[in-house]
Amino acid sequence: MKNSNNMLHFTFLGTSSGVPTLTRNVSGLAIRNSKNKDWILVDAGEATQHRIQQAKLSLQSLVAICISHAHGDHCYGLVGLLASAGMNARTAPLTIIAPKEIQQWIEVTAQLTDLHLPYPLNFIDVTEATQILSLTDELSIQAHPLSHRVPSFAFSIIAHYTQKKLDTQALVQLGVPKGKAWGDLQHGQDIQFNQQTLKATDFTQIQTQRIHAIVGGDNDRPELLEKACQDVQLLIHESTYTQAVLDKVGSGPMHSSAKRVAEFAQQQGLSNLILTHFSPRHQDYAGQQAIAEEVRKFYQGNFYLAHDFDQFSLDDIGQLTKIEKS
Repeated sequence: MKNSNNMLHFTFLGTSSGVPTLTRNVSGLAIRNSKNKDWILVDAGEATQHRIQQAKLSLQSLVAICISHAHGDHCYGLVGLLASAGMNARTAPLTIIAPKEIQQWIEVTAQLTDLHLPYPLNFIDVTEATQILSLTDELSIQAHPLSHRVPSFAFSIIAHYTQKKLDTQALVQLGVPKGKAWGDLQHGQDIQFNQQTLKATDFTQIQTQRIHAIVGGDNDRPELLEKACQDVQLLIHESTYTQAVLDKVGSGPMHSSAKRVAEFAQQQGLSNLILTHFSPRHQDYAGQQAIAEEVRKFYQGNFYLAHDFDQFSLDDIGQLTKIEKS
């Protein structure tokens, strides 16, 4: 039974691999905490800031940017986005978890283009983020090494929600009337009732909900996420090719096929899977059908192929819902 409305919301800002196409931008994914406006950006391909505007996300509420690896289709939009946040009068510090090359690139670009940001950047080398890092009261993050032509990482996005649950059944049995008395107990205040003191601690308990999703960067070995996926409710992973195309292309690009990811998800018993980062050759209707059929053949869980601006919510019992556009 559902306890709360705590959720993580996912908005795909770009789902194409390598280059933008007429219908899809390169990689970018926004993950928002339902409890407030805090959100995390994973990857920032060229023109991601346009997608952010169209998705009506505020750069003022952005708490962290994670860059999975230093390939252009995952990072070329970063500097422009940082500059725009500054021009929009952002003053709050911004955490960037990325390969150290990204920090060097930003610093050199800032120097050569007279970029002055009115807010501090807190750089964390992604290789030092393999332990869980707390970003806000609710959101934490952890990096997991992958296999690609350059060092590449996946990110665990973890939301912790705590709430006080009132033992209403016990209060009803005692005859404590609803209203102020219940509210005081809920807020941790002891109350007087029938000439006795009812302690708030005796009638409340703390409940904790945890939501865990993994967002992968480019990776030709999904099995590297085996340990990280043990308690995960959603895996978002690249599926650049079908297996037939991957066999033709060969191992050079170091990407995954739909079959590889589907087999891994099935072996792990994952309940939810979203595929993204499609080669332009798989972006038309026939190409998407081929990817979907391949996934269906090897994976029996709930899955989606992401399109730009697709939105999903993941709740604290691990239920993934696609939000239909109004």
